[in-house]
This record gives sequence, structure tokens and C-alpha cells, in this order.
Amino acid sequence: MTDDETATGAGRGSALGARDLAMLAFERAWWRRGGQKEEAIREEFGISAARYYQLLGALIETPAALREDPMLVKRLQRLRDARTVRRADLLRRHSS
Repeated sequence: MTDDETATGAGRGSALGARDLAMLAFERAWWRRGGQKEEAIREEFGISAARYYQLLGALIETPAALREDPMLVKRLQRLRDARTVRRADLLRRHSS
């Protein structure tokens, strides 16, 4: 199992790891910290924002994350889906 699999709970059944739980807690409350989210991600997790969002994207697709905090996970999924739609619309407009 790789570090990335451990970070997203893959290969361990339905249990969430400490990093998974920390990421969900961070998403619940990052805005209270003030400052830039990217800086807070680097301070909290020691990884780039891009890598954090890759891990978060995988995490919110897991049943364990949904069981842990259904409202948060659904909100993050809605935000991700809205960004995807906006990106597709922009690409469609620029390619016409």
C-alpha cells in the first residue's frame, strides 16, 4: 500500500486514517483560521495545495468519508461538480 492509499483510506476497507479525518476537520473549519487557504494547507499538512486537492477529491468519493460527515462531503461534492460544469462551459464558449 502506498502513502497515497493510506492517506485516502484505500486498501483498508472502510476505515478513515488520521490524515483523512484531519482533512475533513480542516475543510469544516479552515475559514476560521484566516489568511490564505493554500498557506494553511501547507502549514497543516506539509503538502502543496494541488496535492491536497487531489487527495481531498479521492477522499470525498469514499463511502467512509460520506459516513463520517455526510453534510460536509455532499457540500464538497456539489462545489466540485459546480466547478466542473463552469470549466466545461468556459471551454465550450472558447472553442466555438
